[in-house]
Amino acid sequence: MSAPNVLVAYASKHGTTREVAEFIARTLETRGLAVEVEEAARVDSIAHYDAVVVGGGLYMGRWHKDARRLLERDRRDLAGVRLAVFGMGPDELEESKVVESRKQLDRALAATPELTPVAVAVFGGALKPETWRFPFSRLPAFDARDWDEIEEWADQVAASISPVAV
Repeated sequence: MSAPNVLVAYASKHGTTREVAEFIARTLETRGLAVEVEEAARVDSIAHYDAVVVGGGLYMGRWHKDARRLLERDRRDLAGVRLAVFGMGPDELEESKVVESRKQLDRALAATPELTPVAVAVFGGALKPETWRFPFSRLPAFDARDWDEIEEWADQVAASISPVAV
């Protein structure tokens, strides 16, 4: 029996969500899954995948449009596979900021009520000012990504896709 085929699709303006998607993909691979990573806007079809992970940055109260479009466009196919979703957002992991970011992600997911992800998470975001234009390029850099938390979530996703993978 071959390993389940998993797509990790990401929507990122400045690369930090891509970094998390690649980390999740590597984690899933070490758990025995076959994984491909692709920008959400470049995904043509999800028909040949057994599971899909979709991640996107949360910007100004909204989940990245390319992540939203992937869920909306491929809703029929996604309803037939295991789906996991993550958002990247708060500048620190203070509970109130994570809760607010989760509300933003939940609002985006409400547009596709027929989809029931096996896992949903919000991870701390990161800002590299050198990748932004003025005036955002003047903001202080931060990195609130908790790589241990992200790995733990990816392990849970792997277990939900293939219980023997973990």
